Amino acid sequence: MKQKYTGVMFLMLLQFVFVVSNSPAALQAQEERMIQIFQDVSPSVVFIKNSSVQWDLFSMDIHEIPQGAGSGFVWDNQGHIITNFHVIYQADRIDVILSDQKSYPAKVVGYSPDHDLAVLKIKAPVEVLKPIQPGGSKGLLVGQQAVSIGNPFGLDYSLTTGVVSALGRTIRSLSGRKIYDVIQTDAAINPGNSGGPLLNSSGELIGISTAIFSPSGAYAGVGFAIPVDAIKKIVPQLIQYGHVKKAGLGVVLLPDNIRRRIRIQGAVILEVQRGSSAFKAGLNPTRRNFRGEIILGDVIVSIDGSAVKSNEDLVDYLDRNKTKGDKVDVRFIRGGKEYGTTVILQELN
Repeated sequence: MKQKYTGVMFLMLLQFVFVVSNSPAALQAQEERMIQIFQDVSPSVVFIKNSSVQWDLFSMDIHEIPQGAGSGFVWDNQGHIITNFHVIYQADRIDVILSDQKSYPAKVVGYSPDHDLAVLKIKAPVEVLKPIQPGGSKGLLVGQQAVSIGNPFGLDYSLTTGVVSALGRTIRSLSGRKIYDVIQTDAAINPGNSGGPLLNSSGELIGISTAIFSPSGAYAGVGFAIPVDAIKKIVPQLIQYGHVKKAGLGVVLLPDNIRRRIRIQGAVILEVQRGSSAFKAGLNPTRRNFRGEIILGDVIVSIDGSAVKSNEDLVDYLDRNKTKGDKVDVRFIRGGKEYGTTVILQELN
Protein backbone atom coordinates (compact mmCIF):
# COMPACT_ATOMS: atom_id res chain seq x y z
CA MET A 1 0.00 0.00 0.00
CA LYS A 2 2.85 2.33 0.92
CA GLN A 3 4.64 1.62 -2.40
CA LYS A 4 1.48 2.34 -4.43
CA TYR A 5 0.97 5.65 -2.63
CA THR A 6 4.58 6.59 -3.24
CA GLY A 7 4.25 5.77 -6.94
CA VAL A 8 1.15 7.93 -7.31
CA MET A 9 2.90 10.82 -5.57
CA PHE A 10 5.89 10.42 -7.86
CA LEU A 11 3.68 10.59 -10.95
CA MET A 12 1.93 13.68 -9.60
CA LEU A 13 5.29 15.31 -8.95
CA LEU A 14 6.47 14.59 -12.50
CA GLN A 15 3.26 16.08 -13.89
CA PHE A 16 3.75 19.22 -11.76
CA VAL A 17 7.35 19.60 -12.94
CA PHE A 18 6.25 19.18 -16.58
CA VAL A 19 3.55 21.85 -16.26
CA VAL A 20 5.90 24.30 -14.54
CA SER A 21 8.71 23.76 -17.05
CA ASN A 22 6.35 24.37 -19.96
CA SER A 23 4.70 27.47 -18.51
CA PRO A 24 5.81 30.84 -19.89
CA ALA A 25 8.42 32.54 -17.76
CA ALA A 26 7.37 35.66 -15.92
CA LEU A 27 8.13 38.81 -17.89
CA GLN A 28 10.64 41.29 -16.58
CA ALA A 29 9.53 44.90 -16.01
CA GLN A 30 11.59 46.11 -18.98
CA GLU A 31 10.05 43.49 -21.26
CA GLU A 32 6.56 44.48 -20.18
CA ARG A 33 7.39 48.11 -20.92
CA MET A 34 8.65 47.29 -24.43
CA ILE A 35 5.57 45.19 -25.14
CA GLN A 36 3.34 48.02 -23.97
CA ILE A 37 5.18 50.58 -26.11
CA PHE A 38 4.82 48.38 -29.19
CA GLN A 39 1.13 47.79 -28.56
CA ASP A 40 0.48 51.49 -27.94
CA VAL A 41 2.57 53.00 -30.75
CA SER A 42 2.50 50.47 -33.60
CA PRO A 43 -1.05 51.54 -34.65
CA SER A 44 0.44 55.00 -35.28
CA VAL A 45 3.19 53.66 -37.59
CA VAL A 46 2.53 53.36 -41.32
CA PHE A 47 4.15 51.69 -44.31
CA ILE A 48 4.76 53.95 -47.33
CA LYS A 49 5.14 52.77 -50.92
CA ASN A 50 6.65 55.04 -53.56
CA SER A 51 5.93 54.37 -57.26
CA SER A 52 6.71 56.09 -60.53
CA VAL A 53 4.48 56.06 -63.60
CA GLN A 54 6.08 55.31 -66.97
CA TRP A 55 4.73 55.17 -70.51
CA ASP A 56 5.43 52.22 -72.78
CA LEU A 57 6.52 53.91 -76.03
CA PHE A 58 5.26 51.03 -78.18
CA SER A 59 1.93 50.09 -76.59
CA MET A 60 1.29 53.50 -74.97
CA ASP A 61 0.28 51.62 -71.82
CA ILE A 62 1.02 53.13 -68.44
CA HIS A 63 3.12 51.07 -66.06
CA GLU A 64 3.55 51.69 -62.36
CA ILE A 65 7.12 51.00 -61.28
CA PRO A 66 7.90 50.56 -57.56
CA GLN A 67 10.72 52.93 -56.54
CA GLY A 68 11.08 52.18 -52.88
CA ALA A 69 9.41 51.96 -49.51
CA GLY A 70 9.73 53.46 -46.10
CA SER A 71 7.92 54.20 -42.88
CA GLY A 72 6.01 57.09 -41.40
CA PHE A 73 3.62 57.87 -38.58
CA VAL A 74 0.21 59.46 -38.03
CA TRP A 75 0.51 63.08 -36.88
CA ASP A 76 -3.13 63.99 -36.25
CA ASN A 77 -6.69 62.78 -36.78
CA GLN A 78 -6.99 64.86 -39.97
CA GLY A 79 -4.95 62.22 -41.79
CA HIS A 80 -1.55 63.95 -41.89
CA ILE A 81 1.35 61.49 -42.14
CA ILE A 82 4.97 62.43 -41.39
CA THR A 83 7.91 60.82 -43.17
CA ASN A 84 11.31 61.64 -44.66
CA PHE A 85 11.48 63.62 -47.88
CA HIS A 86 13.82 61.03 -49.39
CA VAL A 87 11.15 58.34 -48.88
CA ILE A 88 8.75 60.08 -51.31
CA TYR A 89 11.34 61.73 -53.58
CA GLN A 90 10.39 61.63 -57.29
CA ALA A 91 7.21 59.68 -56.56
CA ASP A 92 4.31 59.79 -59.01
CA ARG A 93 2.14 57.74 -56.70
CA ILE A 94 2.31 57.27 -52.94
CA ASP A 95 0.33 54.72 -50.96
CA VAL A 96 0.09 54.60 -47.18
CA ILE A 97 -0.73 51.32 -45.44
CA LEU A 98 -2.16 51.68 -41.94
CA SER A 99 -2.19 49.21 -39.08
CA ASP A 100 -5.53 47.85 -40.36
CA GLN A 101 -3.53 46.65 -43.41
CA LYS A 102 -5.64 48.82 -45.72
CA SER A 103 -3.91 50.95 -48.35
CA TYR A 104 -4.81 54.60 -48.86
CA PRO A 105 -3.59 56.86 -51.69
CA ALA A 106 -1.71 59.86 -50.32
CA LYS A 107 -1.12 63.37 -51.59
CA VAL A 108 1.88 65.49 -50.69
CA VAL A 109 0.90 68.45 -48.51
CA GLY A 110 4.37 69.92 -48.10
CA TYR A 111 8.04 69.04 -47.87
CA SER A 112 11.42 70.43 -46.91
CA PRO A 113 14.37 68.76 -48.66
CA ASP A 114 16.78 70.77 -46.46
CA HIS A 115 15.34 69.11 -43.34
CA ASP A 116 14.48 65.76 -45.02
CA LEU A 117 10.87 66.02 -43.88
CA ALA A 118 7.60 65.60 -45.74
CA VAL A 119 3.92 65.70 -44.85
CA LEU A 120 1.38 63.51 -46.63
CA LYS A 121 -2.38 63.39 -46.24
CA ILE A 122 -4.78 60.47 -46.60
CA LYS A 123 -8.53 60.11 -46.38
CA ALA A 124 -9.09 57.40 -43.80
CA PRO A 125 -11.69 56.78 -41.09
CA VAL A 126 -10.93 58.71 -37.91
CA GLU A 127 -11.12 55.54 -35.86
CA VAL A 128 -8.06 54.05 -37.62
CA LEU A 129 -5.99 57.22 -37.32
CA LYS A 130 -3.95 56.94 -34.13
CA PRO A 131 -1.79 60.10 -33.72
CA ILE A 132 1.59 59.60 -32.13
CA GLN A 133 2.41 61.29 -28.83
CA PRO A 134 5.23 63.86 -29.32
CA GLY A 135 7.85 64.14 -26.62
CA GLY A 136 10.87 66.42 -26.47
CA SER A 137 14.47 66.13 -27.63
CA LYS A 138 16.07 69.09 -25.84
CA GLY A 139 16.55 67.21 -22.57
CA LEU A 140 17.80 63.93 -24.05
CA LEU A 141 20.83 62.32 -22.43
CA VAL A 142 23.38 59.94 -23.89
CA GLY A 143 22.66 56.46 -22.54
CA GLN A 144 18.91 56.71 -22.21
CA GLN A 145 16.80 54.12 -23.96
CA ALA A 146 15.73 54.51 -27.59
CA VAL A 147 13.11 52.44 -29.39
CA SER A 148 12.57 52.32 -33.16
CA ILE A 149 9.44 51.00 -34.87
CA GLY A 150 9.27 50.71 -38.64
CA ASN A 151 9.21 48.50 -41.70
CA PRO A 152 12.81 47.43 -42.39
CA PHE A 153 13.17 45.73 -45.79
CA GLY A 154 9.35 45.82 -46.06
CA LEU A 155 8.90 43.66 -42.95
CA ASP A 156 6.01 45.44 -41.32
CA TYR A 157 5.93 46.52 -37.68
CA SER A 158 9.37 45.62 -36.42
CA LEU A 159 10.66 46.93 -33.10
CA THR A 160 14.32 47.44 -32.24
CA THR A 161 15.81 48.85 -29.08
CA GLY A 162 19.03 50.56 -28.10
CA VAL A 163 20.22 53.74 -26.49
CA VAL A 164 20.88 57.34 -27.44
CA SER A 165 24.52 56.97 -28.48
CA ALA A 166 25.35 60.63 -29.08
CA LEU A 167 23.70 64.03 -29.47
CA GLY A 168 24.36 67.07 -31.65
CA ARG A 169 25.43 65.12 -34.73
CA THR A 170 25.30 66.70 -38.20
CA ILE A 171 24.27 64.90 -41.39
CA ARG A 172 23.63 66.01 -44.98
CA SER A 173 20.13 66.14 -46.43
CA LEU A 174 19.25 65.13 -49.98
CA SER A 175 19.59 68.79 -50.98
CA GLY A 176 23.15 68.85 -49.62
CA ARG A 177 22.32 71.12 -46.68
CA LYS A 178 23.39 70.23 -43.15
CA ILE A 179 20.84 68.95 -40.64
CA TYR A 180 21.92 69.87 -37.11
CA ASP A 181 21.32 68.45 -33.62
CA VAL A 182 20.73 64.96 -35.02
CA ILE A 183 20.31 62.06 -32.57
CA GLN A 184 22.66 59.10 -32.95
CA THR A 185 21.36 55.72 -31.78
CA ASP A 186 22.38 52.08 -31.89
CA ALA A 187 18.73 50.96 -32.16
CA ALA A 188 18.81 49.06 -35.46
CA ILE A 189 17.76 51.28 -38.39
CA ASN A 190 17.75 49.60 -41.78
CA PRO A 191 16.39 50.40 -45.26
CA GLY A 192 12.63 50.76 -44.82
CA ASN A 193 12.94 52.21 -41.31
CA SER A 194 13.39 55.70 -42.76
CA GLY A 195 10.53 57.95 -41.71
CA GLY A 196 9.54 55.81 -38.75
CA PRO A 197 9.45 57.04 -35.15
CA LEU A 198 12.26 56.93 -32.62
CA LEU A 199 10.79 56.75 -29.12
CA ASN A 200 11.84 57.11 -25.51
CA SER A 201 11.06 54.59 -22.77
CA SER A 202 7.66 56.22 -22.24
CA GLY A 203 6.67 55.64 -25.86
CA GLU A 204 6.90 59.34 -26.75
CA LEU A 205 8.30 60.53 -30.07
CA ILE A 206 11.85 61.89 -29.75
CA GLY A 207 12.89 61.74 -33.40
CA ILE A 208 12.30 60.41 -36.88
CA SER A 209 14.63 57.64 -38.09
CA THR A 210 16.46 59.05 -41.09
CA ALA A 211 19.79 57.48 -42.02
CA ILE A 212 22.45 54.95 -41.17
CA PHE A 213 26.22 55.15 -41.36
CA SER A 214 27.62 51.94 -42.77
CA PRO A 215 30.47 51.12 -45.16
CA SER A 216 28.46 48.14 -46.43
CA GLY A 217 25.04 49.83 -46.56
CA ALA A 218 23.66 47.48 -43.91
CA TYR A 219 23.10 48.06 -40.21
CA ALA A 220 26.35 48.82 -38.40
CA GLY A 221 25.14 50.17 -35.07
CA VAL A 222 25.14 53.84 -36.10
CA GLY A 223 21.74 55.29 -36.95
CA PHE A 224 20.55 58.89 -37.07
CA ALA A 225 17.23 60.54 -36.28
CA ILE A 226 15.99 64.10 -36.80
CA PRO A 227 15.03 65.46 -33.35
CA VAL A 228 11.36 65.92 -32.52
CA ASP A 229 11.87 69.57 -31.52
CA ALA A 230 12.77 70.32 -35.15
CA ILE A 231 9.79 68.28 -36.35
CA LYS A 232 7.38 70.23 -34.12
CA LYS A 233 8.75 73.48 -35.56
CA ILE A 234 8.71 72.50 -39.22
CA VAL A 235 5.64 70.26 -39.64
CA PRO A 236 3.01 72.93 -38.79
CA GLN A 237 4.55 75.17 -41.47
CA LEU A 238 4.48 72.36 -44.04
CA ILE A 239 0.82 71.70 -43.22
CA GLN A 240 -0.15 75.38 -43.42
CA TYR A 241 2.06 76.67 -46.24
CA GLY A 242 3.48 73.61 -47.99
CA HIS A 243 7.02 74.83 -47.32
CA VAL A 244 9.18 76.24 -44.54
CA LYS A 245 9.11 80.00 -44.17
CA LYS A 246 12.65 81.36 -44.08
CA ALA A 247 14.11 84.68 -43.03
CA GLY A 248 16.98 86.29 -44.88
CA LEU A 249 18.77 89.41 -46.07
CA GLY A 250 17.31 89.57 -49.57
CA VAL A 251 20.58 88.87 -51.39
CA VAL A 252 21.99 86.41 -53.90
CA LEU A 253 25.38 85.03 -52.86
CA LEU A 254 28.32 84.18 -55.06
CA PRO A 255 28.45 80.36 -55.35
CA ASP A 256 30.90 78.80 -52.90
CA ASN A 257 32.84 76.98 -55.64
CA ILE A 258 33.66 80.32 -57.30
CA ARG A 259 34.41 81.94 -53.93
CA ARG A 260 36.88 79.17 -53.12
CA ARG A 261 38.50 79.57 -56.53
CA ILE A 262 39.25 83.24 -55.89
CA ARG A 263 40.35 82.38 -52.33
CA ILE A 264 37.98 84.57 -50.37
CA GLN A 265 36.65 83.56 -46.97
CA GLY A 266 33.11 84.70 -46.17
CA ALA A 267 29.80 85.08 -48.00
CA VAL A 268 30.22 87.29 -51.07
CA ILE A 269 27.14 89.27 -52.11
CA LEU A 270 26.47 88.83 -55.82
CA GLU A 271 23.11 90.64 -56.07
CA VAL A 272 21.04 92.80 -53.74
CA GLN A 273 17.31 92.79 -54.40
CA ARG A 274 15.96 96.34 -54.75
CA GLY A 275 13.91 97.28 -51.70
CA SER A 276 15.19 94.29 -49.71
CA SER A 277 16.47 94.31 -46.16
CA ALA A 278 20.06 94.31 -47.43
CA PHE A 279 19.27 97.18 -49.82
CA LYS A 280 17.87 99.26 -46.95
CA ALA A 281 20.92 98.44 -44.80
CA GLY A 282 23.28 99.70 -47.50
CA LEU A 283 24.96 96.43 -48.49
CA ASN A 284 26.58 96.44 -51.93
CA PRO A 285 26.34 93.82 -54.71
CA THR A 286 29.01 92.70 -57.16
CA ARG A 287 29.19 95.12 -60.11
CA ARG A 288 31.38 96.43 -62.94
CA ASN A 289 33.10 99.79 -62.90
CA PHE A 290 33.26 102.18 -65.84
CA ARG A 291 36.24 100.24 -67.24
CA GLY A 292 34.28 96.98 -67.19
CA GLU A 293 36.26 95.54 -64.30
CA ILE A 294 34.40 93.33 -61.81
CA ILE A 295 34.14 94.84 -58.33
CA LEU A 296 33.22 92.21 -55.78
CA GLY A 297 30.31 92.95 -53.50
CA ASP A 298 30.48 93.12 -49.74
CA VAL A 299 31.93 90.02 -48.10
CA ILE A 300 29.97 89.05 -44.98
CA VAL A 301 32.41 87.70 -42.38
CA SER A 302 30.21 87.48 -39.27
CA ILE A 303 26.61 87.76 -38.14
CA ASP A 304 25.71 88.47 -34.53
CA GLY A 305 29.30 87.65 -33.67
CA SER A 306 29.13 84.20 -35.29
CA ALA A 307 31.89 83.71 -37.88
CA VAL A 308 30.84 83.33 -41.51
CA LYS A 309 33.38 81.48 -43.64
CA SER A 310 31.02 80.28 -46.38
CA ASN A 311 27.51 80.71 -47.73
CA GLU A 312 26.42 77.69 -45.71
CA ASP A 313 27.52 79.31 -42.45
CA LEU A 314 25.34 82.34 -43.11
CA VAL A 315 22.26 80.45 -44.32
CA ASP A 316 22.42 77.86 -41.55
CA TYR A 317 22.72 80.51 -38.84
CA LEU A 318 19.63 82.35 -40.11
CA ASP A 319 17.60 79.15 -40.58
CA ARG A 320 18.34 77.83 -37.11
CA ASN A 321 18.10 81.00 -35.08
CA LYS A 322 16.12 83.75 -36.80
CA THR A 323 12.67 84.62 -38.11
CA LYS A 324 11.17 87.46 -40.10
CA GLY A 325 11.52 90.82 -38.32
CA ASP A 326 14.57 89.88 -36.24
CA LYS A 327 17.51 92.30 -36.22
CA VAL A 328 21.00 90.98 -36.93
CA ASP A 329 24.40 92.64 -36.71
CA VAL A 330 26.33 92.06 -39.92
CA ARG A 331 30.09 92.60 -40.26
CA PHE A 332 31.44 92.78 -43.81
CA ILE A 333 34.57 93.60 -45.80
CA ARG A 334 34.42 96.35 -48.40
CA GLY A 335 37.53 97.65 -50.16
CA GLY A 336 39.77 95.84 -47.72
CA LYS A 337 38.19 97.42 -44.64
CA GLU A 338 35.71 95.95 -42.18
CA TYR A 339 32.37 97.65 -41.57
CA GLY A 340 29.19 96.83 -39.68
CA THR A 341 25.47 97.36 -40.17
CA THR A 342 22.15 96.22 -38.73
CA VAL A 343 19.70 94.35 -40.96
CA ILE A 344 16.03 93.65 -40.22
CA LEU A 345 15.36 90.23 -41.71
CA GLN A 346 12.68 89.75 -44.35
CA GLU A 347 10.68 86.69 -45.32
CA LEU A 348 12.13 84.90 -48.33
CA ASN A 349 9.95 83.59 -51.14
